[in-house]
Amino acid sequence: MDVFGLCLGGNVFGWSADRDTSFAVLDAYVEAGGNFIDTADTYMRPNMGASETIIGEWMAARGNRDQLVIATKVGSEGGLSAANIAARIDGSLQRLQTDHVDLYYAHKDDGSVPVEETVRAFDELVRAGKVRVPAMSNTTGERLRASLEFARAEGLAAYEWLQPEYNLVERERYEREFAPVVAEYGLKVAPYYALASGFLTGKYKPGVEYDRSTFRVDRAVRYVGERGSRVLEAVRAVADEHGVAMTAIAIAWLRAKPGIVAPIASARTVEQLEALLPGVSLQLTPEQITRLDEASA
Repeated sequence: MDVFGLCLGGNVFGWSADRDTSFAVLDAYVEAGGNFIDTADTYMRPNMGASETIIGEWMAARGNRDQLVIATKVGSEGGLSAANIAARIDGSLQRLQTDHVDLYYAHKDDGSVPVEETVRAFDELVRAGKVRVPAMSNTTGERLRASLEFARAEGLAAYEWLQPEYNLVERERYEREFAPVVAEYGLKVAPYYALASGFLTGKYKPGVEYDRSTFRVDRAVRYVGERGSRVLEAVRAVADEHGVAMTAIAIAWLRAKPGIVAPIASARTVEQLEALLPGVSLQLTPEQITRLDEASA
């Protein structure tokens, strides 16, 4: 699949962005050359399915389904059993107003279902034409490798994409546990929380009390501290050198890493999206990458 270098996260659609605003963001993304949109059947709780519904209505209104790569997920609700996967795909297809999804992610692997069962269930959807490519999100490196080995041994459709948490302040687990599997199997990677829940925008500062009642803010505030300040200082300096927003540097740093094809970032407004877009084409120098690596080590 030929995808744009920034995957537009759909978790805000129907949540912090209403239908009209979501349409505006989606329009601006496509006008900028974007074609890769990520959602899930549970976005956003408690109004599950709202994101898929909005994306489906937008595609129908614009008549552009064939020009897009649509990714959605299963398993956050009901798990990754064969029965649950088979039962939930049709609801996603109905909400998205399409006959197939391009990427179908196993959303959350809690380890309770044998990898063989899940892999076979995805293979059946591929054979039925409902899914082009199976993919995996939250799992362990061990179970990811086991899934890939089983699919290869049995001649089944294998995961081709991985969607892990990875950004400038969350590096250790991906680089230790998943990067070796990505390299060995040639997986494509679309990391989520590319902006560390908004922390890498630079808006969270030491000594300030924040309302942590929302999940996103609670996550972002965790990074406030000495290391977080060091990372933000480095990101801000590189952003100033390129004349772009800090968020664009966060995207460009990820895109410079092996296997990373399209970091995922959400935008509640067109202005937020516009700040992200330069990160797709921006080329960091080796010296700038080293500075960011060292600051975030």
